[in-house]
Amino acid sequence: MLNNTNTYLVIGATGKTGSRVYQTLSNMGLNVKGASRHGEVHFDWQAPETWAISLNNVDAVYLTYYPDLAIPEAPEDIAKFCALAKIKGVKHITLLSGRGEPAAQICEEIVQTSGLSNTVVRASWFNQNFSEGMFKAYIESGTIALPVGHVTEPFVDVDDICDVVVASLLDDKHNGELYEVTGPELLSFPQLADTFSTVLDKPIRFQQISLDSFVDGLSANQVDPSAIEMLSYLFTVVLDGRNEHLTDGVFRALGRPAKRFSDFVRDNHSQFGVSHA
Repeated sequence: MLNNTNTYLVIGATGKTGSRVYQTLSNMGLNVKGASRHGEVHFDWQAPETWAISLNNVDAVYLTYYPDLAIPEAPEDIAKFCALAKIKGVKHITLLSGRGEPAAQICEEIVQTSGLSNTVVRASWFNQNFSEGMFKAYIESGTIALPVGHVTEPFVDVDDICDVVVASLLDDKHNGELYEVTGPELLSFPQLADTFSTVLDKPIRFQQISLDSFVDGLSANQVDPSAIEMLSYLFTVVLDGRNEHLTDGVFRALGRPAKRFSDFVRDNHSQFGVSHA
């Protein structure tokens, strides 16, 4: 068991998972540093000169990569970061990875063979993409318009991911583990719309659109081009049915079931501008 004299570095501390991991460790009274492009510790994947300073006196790292481990630059960046972390005396890295992405799995292997204690958390799509991400506007407008058909995805709650990550940072029994984390059910995007409609008591419909229309809409809203490229990859390549199966990663790591999507919607009424029923 890691003790409370350790210092933890959360890379991407303003992101969906990173912000929760940072806050949880902080609430526990542990020494934690939040690293991001605009955080207390300046860290930028596109500026390698920021990496070394962030690793000073750090024992364990929660590693998230922006915009995604599937981009061509990721393996080289992850390899350099792990080598630097080892030189700096880091003992453990927990990596956030994505399901069904062969390029991301190359990065997983780099961390797993780095010589550092490690845990890999391989996650499916986040529930919170609809409450904190760019898909939130679809719920507010009443139409989820995306370039996808009836393929299903086992959406996972970010709070579950946070709990798995924190456990991996605090208890060495998770060293060497790969936790593939999903929610407890397979849902298509039309089924998500039905769930929102039922739980929020507000009509939400699903509309399948072309990839060109999707990209044009994102561009019009000035979404980062790298994020648009990543989303296009996810919708055209990853959402092809390869992830249409459930895993028990949350239960293996925490000994409890993963959160259901309907419970996520119910618990986040206020995020969707709807009062509790």
